[in-house]
Amino acid sequence: MSRIGKKPVSVPQGVTASVDGQTVTAKGPKGELKFVVNDEVLVKMEDGLIAVDPRDQSKVARSKWGMSRTQIANILAGVKDGFEKKLEITGVGYRATMQGKNLQLALGFSHDVVYQTPDGITIATPKPTEIVVTGIDKQKVGQVAAEIREYRGPEPYKGKGVRYAGEKIVRKEGKKK
Repeated sequence: MSRIGKKPVSVPQGVTASVDGQTVTAKGPKGELKFVVNDEVLVKMEDGLIAVDPRDQSKVARSKWGMSRTQIANILAGVKDGFEKKLEITGVGYRATMQGKNLQLALGFSHDVVYQTPDGITIATPKPTEIVVTGIDKQKVGQVAAEIREYRGPEPYKGKGVRYAGEKIVRKEGKKK
C-alpha cells in the first residue's frame, strides 16, 4: 500500500490544473507542463485536489501509484516555482563559463568541453567554479546536471572534478612512502 499515493495533491495558488482522461496539465507563472498517467492508475480532480488511485490491487498498479502522484506534485511545483540544481567545480584550472547558450567547461582535458543547453533549461555561472541549472521540469534539470557532472566526476584522492553542491566525497588515502 502506497503511503505517498494515498495523499491527494493540492493545486497551489496561481496554478491552474486540469485532468483530461489520463493527461494532467498544469499552467502557472513559469510555464506549462503535461504528464500522461499510466493506464494502471486512475486520476480524478475534485475541489482543487488531484487524487490518484490504482485501478486494481495488482502489483504493477500499486507500484505505479505513488510514482504517478509524485510526478503530478512535481509538475505543479515546477510551473509555480521551478527547480534548481547547483554544481561545484573543484580543481586547479577547472572553471566554467557561458558562451551564448553553450556552457564551456575547462576540466583539465586538452580541449574545453562545450555543453549545449537543451530547451526549457537555463544554465548560469555566478562564479567560475559554480554552475546553476534551473528549469520547470524536475527530471530534465536533474538529467542536465548529471550530464555536466559526468564529464569529470569527483575523484576520491584529491576530490577534483564536478560535484553537486553539498555532496560528500568519500576520500581515499594515497600511497605511503
